[in-house]
Amino acid sequence: MAQKTIVQLFDDLDGSAGDDIRSVEFALDGVQYEIDLNEENAERLREELAEFIAAARRTGGRIKRATGPSSAKQPGEGRSKEQTKAIRDWARQNGHDISERGRIPSAVVEAFEAAHAVAEEPEPAPAPKTRARGSKAKKAAFSG
Repeated sequence: MAQKTIVQLFDDLDGSAGDDIRSVEFALDGVQYEIDLNEENAERLREELAEFIAAARRTGGRIKRATGPSSAKQPGEGRSKEQTKAIRDWARQNGHDISERGRIPSAVVEAFEAAHAVAEEPEPAPAPKTRARGSKAKKAAFSG
């Protein structure tokens, strides 16, 4: 006997159901939240937060989850004492609560790196190869 399970989302504010219900994620005071909203209520949430978002500093972005083996640095790898001190100093100056010792939260490191990222200039495209006048390219002959 075959069974078919249908998952139907309902708007967490008004209880409505429909095809336009989406999960919306947001964070406040270091806590991540997720709420299911229809398009109208999702837009209302965005409009209500717009003034605060416009005045805020962005400290992160969407995190892409790796699907392969982790290439994350292990504790103690890759950072000098000077760089660790620079990250801690920057974090304090930018309103992050950070201890004198111990692991620096990845969100703080990511925010530091984003704030200090240097835009890379694209390398110029190589000049097209030209043949000298009058020379003909030889074609390779293949036999089957």
